[in-house]
Amino acid sequence: MIYLKTDEEIELLRESNLLVGKTLGEVAKVIKPGVTTLELDKIAETFIRDNKGIPGFLDYDGFPNTLCTSVNDQVVHGIPNTTPLKEGDIVSVDCGVLMNGYYGDSAFTFAVGEIKPEVKALLDATKESLYKGIAAAIEGNRIGDIGYAVQNHCESQGYSVVREMVGHGVGKGLHEAPEVPNYGRRGNGIKLRKGMVIAIEPMINLGKRQIVLEDDQWTIRTFDRSVSAHFEHTIAVGKSKSDILSSFKFVEEVLTLQS
Repeated sequence: MIYLKTDEEIELLRESNLLVGKTLGEVAKVIKPGVTTLELDKIAETFIRDNKGIPGFLDYDGFPNTLCTSVNDQVVHGIPNTTPLKEGDIVSVDCGVLMNGYYGDSAFTFAVGEIKPEVKALLDATKESLYKGIAAAIEGNRIGDIGYAVQNHCESQGYSVVREMVGHGVGKGLHEAPEVPNYGRRGNGIKLRKGMVIAIEPMINLGKRQIVLEDDQWTIRTFDRSVSAHFEHTIAVGKSKSDILSSFKFVEEVLTLQS
């Protein structure tokens, strides 16, 4: 069942998603070589609670932390730990918040210090593909149009699209219908309607698309150990353009100051 949100519900979802964006901005301030992902997790949990939110991932289906932190060849659902980040690493930070009964969900992949040019190019292409997907998320289009936009942008540059992990609806539940794959055919799938709120989240690999589940039963990594990038926004489908409810503004302000 797909739940269409009212304008009032979309504003509540915007509040939750803006808190996610601000939390990612706080994390951005401290990402550098030597910092652990568990330290990032504690910063995020404290900031969310200080701003009257509840960490959306903590204890969700038993997940043990506030953030999913996926380093290098980890695609998604990495568990924060005490291993220091190193110069040249990348880390996807995925954050969820529950606030006023509605969820926010967004992810950003950070460079740790200086990264290889080919890895920087992967990050750029993945982030660009997110916005290509968002541009296709308008009333009258179909889910396949979003997936096609992401897939076409990335595969045309030689990258591969993870198939098994997908975007999703967002609302009073963290994961609602419909599923939003990052691949597809134009004109295929569920028709998009105004009031649908979905998370679009390309997961793009530098190598092949195959993935494996680690022994912790959470962490997904690339089968060939190639690096993977992940960016995510929660958006509301609109009549002529979609409304991005989450925000990278707070992250980008920090990264601009650091450069």
